[in-house]
Amino acid sequence: MTVQTQDIHKTKRLSNPFRMAKGHDPVIHVTLMLLAFFGVVMIGSATMGETVGAPKTLMLTIAKQLIFVMMGYFLMAFASRNFRLSQLHGNGFSVCIITLYILLLSTRAFTGANGSYAWIRIPGVGITIQPSEFAKIATFLVVAGHLGDRRTRNEKFWELVKRPVIICFIMSFIILIIQKDFGTMSVQFMIFCICFLIPRNPKLKKAQNILRGLFYGLIVLAVFVLSPQGEHLVEALPFKTYQKNRFLSAINPFADVYGSGYQLIQSLVAMSGGGLFGRGLGRSVRKYMNFPEANNDYILGIIVEELGFAGFVILMAIYAIIIYRLLWYAKQMKSEAGRIVLVGTAMYFMLHIFLNVGGVSGLIPLTGIPLPLVSAGGSSAMSFMLSIGLSQSVIASYRRGDLQ
Repeated sequence: MTVQTQDIHKTKRLSNPFRMAKGHDPVIHVTLMLLAFFGVVMIGSATMGETVGAPKTLMLTIAKQLIFVMMGYFLMAFASRNFRLSQLHGNGFSVCIITLYILLLSTRAFTGANGSYAWIRIPGVGITIQPSEFAKIATFLVVAGHLGDRRTRNEKFWELVKRPVIICFIMSFIILIIQKDFGTMSVQFMIFCICFLIPRNPKLKKAQNILRGLFYGLIVLAVFVLSPQGEHLVEALPFKTYQKNRFLSAINPFADVYGSGYQLIQSLVAMSGGGLFGRGLGRSVRKYMNFPEANNDYILGIIVEELGFAGFVILMAIYAIIIYRLLWYAKQMKSEAGRIVLVGTAMYFMLHIFLNVGGVSGLIPLTGIPLPLVSAGGSSAMSFMLSIGLSQSVIASYRRGDLQ
C-alpha cells in the first residue's frame, strides 16, 4: 500500500463522525447497541395499542426513536474520540454548566406534565427536550473534575468540596423547586453522593463516613415508609397530593383502582400474563386496554407480557454486562477522575433500572424514571449514550496506556 493510499484511508477514518475511539471496549459497545435497537422494537410494539387504525402514527413513533438513537450514537462516538479528563478544568466546561443552568430554568416557560415542568417543547414537530437528563452526566463530571484532581488534594476541606457541592446543589434546587421533578432530583443527588465516596483523600474521610451513615438511615426509613405501618407517615409528609399518591399506590395500589393505582395495576396484570416465555413479540393484550405510558415508564410491563420472565432476565443480563464492564475498568484504574466518570455512568444506569423496575413492579413508588434505552424518549436515549461515550473515552485512554 502506497503512502498516498494510506493517507486516503486515514482521512476517511478521521472524517467518519460515527467512528468510536481507538481502544474502546467492544463488549460495552455491542451490548449497548443491542439494547438500543431492542428498545426501538419494544417501543414500536408497546405503541401499537395507542395507534390502532393509525399506522402512520406508529411508524412516526418508531422513526423518531430511531433518529434519537442515531443522534445518541453520534454524541457517543464524538465524546469517545474527543473527550479528555483535562477538559473538566477548562473554561469550555464552565460554559457548558452555565448553559445547562439556563436550559433547566427555561423549562418553566413551557407546559408541564404530571405536576412537573421538566421539558422544553419544540412547537410544530412534537419533540421535547429534558435538560435534567444531562444534569445527571454533568454531576459526575463536576465531581471528577475537582475531587478527582490531584492538584486539589492539599486544599482545605471547604476549598476542596466547595465547587462541586455548590454547582450540584444549584442543579438539585432547580430540578426540585423550579421543575418540581422529585424523581430526577433523587437520581442526580444519589449520583453525586456515590461519586463523592470514591476519592481517597484523607480530608474527605469524615464527610464520607457521615454520608454512608445517612445512606443506611435512608434505607431503613424507606423500608418503613413502604410498609403498611408507614402509610400514616406518608400522609404527614409535606408533598403534593400526586406525590403522596405514588407512595400510597406502592403500599396498596388496589386502594384506588381507577385512580392513582390504575397504571400500576395494569402493569402487574400485564406481567402476570407473561408467564415464563410470554405471549410472543407484539402479542400483548394489555396494551390495547387503555394502558397509559405503555411505551414509556411502564414499558417493562409490556416486555414481560410479550417475552415472559425469560425476556426480563435476558434484559437484566444485558444491563449487567454494561455495568460490570464499567465497574471492572474503574477498579483497575488509579486515576480517581477516570474512576468517578466510570462509576458515575454505572450508577446512572443502575439507579434508573432500580427505580423503574421497582416502580413498575410495585416494590417502590414510581418516580417517572425511564428504563435506560428501552423506554421511549429522545433526551434519555441521547444522555445514556453520551455517558457511555464519555466512559469509552476514559477506557480507551486506559487501554492505550495514556491513563493509569
